[in-house]
Amino acid sequence: MLRGAGVEVTFATPDGAPAAGDPIMLDGRGLTALGWLLRANRAARTAYRALVTDPAFRAPVAYAQLQPEAYDGLVLPGGHRARGMREYLESPVLQRFVAAFFESGKPVGAICHGVVLAARARSASGASVLRGRTTTALTWSLERSAWRLGRIARFWDPNYYRTYSEGSNDPAGYCSVQAEVTRALASPGDFLDVPRSAPDYALKTSGLARDSASDARPAWVVRDGNYVSARWPGDVYTFARTFIDVLRAATAVSG
Repeated sequence: MLRGAGVEVTFATPDGAPAAGDPIMLDGRGLTALGWLLRANRAARTAYRALVTDPAFRAPVAYAQLQPEAYDGLVLPGGHRARGMREYLESPVLQRFVAAFFESGKPVGAICHGVVLAARARSASGASVLRGRTTTALTWSLERSAWRLGRIARFWDPNYYRTYSEGSNDPAGYCSVQAEVTRALASPGDFLDVPRSAPDYALKTSGLARDSASDARPAWVVRDGNYVSARWPGDVYTFARTFIDVLRAATAVSG
């Protein structure tokens, strides 16, 4: 969608080597028959096949090469416990870059676990760059549902879907995306989940319906100025459209 809008895209990885998606969640390999509910849908699998042959995707820059002034916008994708995810979320180099990008005021989009990376990026004051903003992210309801299904889909590896798991003394969901992001905000009320009064509430919260290029009803996307956030792959088309609108407006203003 970014390419279709005329945006030049650069990818980044820890060491500048090409990335790869999790084959288990892409096509269901390594899941029981019920676990196929967790895999990427057909549109996503088709898009992924195109992605891995893209020249820019095949030649990413390393995190250490990233400079905020070189880019007009930043997108922080999500993921889960698969190889590489913690390296992405826990990279001090990447956290500093994200903090500097927020400080620049240019558009940032974050979805799913990508919001955790934003929450961990610290401003000069030491507070999260999300402090004082409203945001959404992968909700505990969605994460818990997928985790429960994952415990059946990969019963021999029951925590596969969770990136971080609670300790014996932690309350349920303490290490979830929603809980960590909320702790970084100025107020718990700044984490925005779908209100019950929202149109198509059941569709947005079922965890079964995903938006598409022609149907935004299942999506939940939050915009706060030049910052756009969303919950999970079921929001991704609407998330992309919203981010493109923000990017166009920002680049038009900057000339």
